[in-house]
Amino acid sequence: MVVAVCLVLAKLWALAATGALSVAASLADSGLDLMVSLAGLAAVTYAARPPDDDHAFGHSSAEDLAALGQSLFILVSAAVIAFAAVSRLLAPTPPAIDAEWRGIAVMILSILLTVGLVLYQARVARRTGSRVVAADRLHYLGDLIPSAGAILALLAADYGLPRIDSVVALAAAAALALGAVRIWSGAWDALMDRRADPAMIAGISRMAGNWPGVRGFHDLKTRTAGSVVFVNLHIELDGDQSLHEAHAIGAGLRHAILRAYPRADVIIHKDPARPE
Repeated sequence: MVVAVCLVLAKLWALAATGALSVAASLADSGLDLMVSLAGLAAVTYAARPPDDDHAFGHSSAEDLAALGQSLFILVSAAVIAFAAVSRLLAPTPPAIDAEWRGIAVMILSILLTVGLVLYQARVARRTGSRVVAADRLHYLGDLIPSAGAILALLAADYGLPRIDSVVALAAAAALALGAVRIWSGAWDALMDRRADPAMIAGISRMAGNWPGVRGFHDLKTRTAGSVVFVNLHIELDGDQSLHEAHAIGAGLRHAILRAYPRADVIIHKDPARPE
């Protein structure tokens, strides 16, 4: 959030100095970054609340609701930038772009700050396993493209090609729209209880099928909510063994799944195996 605030202030100054649409597109992207970070902080804080009487499965869907709102806002911003860019391209005389080198300096600062943030987020994601931090890192990596495009547009304007600015702004708007659609799709799938990634389902199936004492399994069901994947699994055990032995087998399998997939919430039901 601190990095996003610094970038917004710097790009506001650069936009006032240059009037370049490519800088405006980069400013909009940084403004969205700030909103995404704020909303992400609020959503993750709320999602981290423990289950209660009204929310027995926790509050992790708050992350998906926040993502839906963010994606809509991004789409509106992309549409506004694209409209302004097309209007400039169709204008008989393109508007003048001033103080190009001030804008270039701000864009270079933006790239340096973003690279530093991305490296730090990568370290945090490795240490904590947080998917939210990992996703935010990918979002900031995508911000490097509009910043580099703004530098290209400002250089072109300095050499007497001001319309390149509108072309770069259009490309940035398209990138924003595509990102918004991806965010919307992922959040919508989670809210609609879409199953977990097939690779995760296959991994859990292999564990259950090879776990000592488990004679079979069925009804493996998964659903995603925010950064949490809920897993329900029925395993088949020897019906003549003690309750302690059956519990130990189920608990061991559950802990193994949690070690492999730390963001999972696992419930295992034990059934007696059918006589052979």
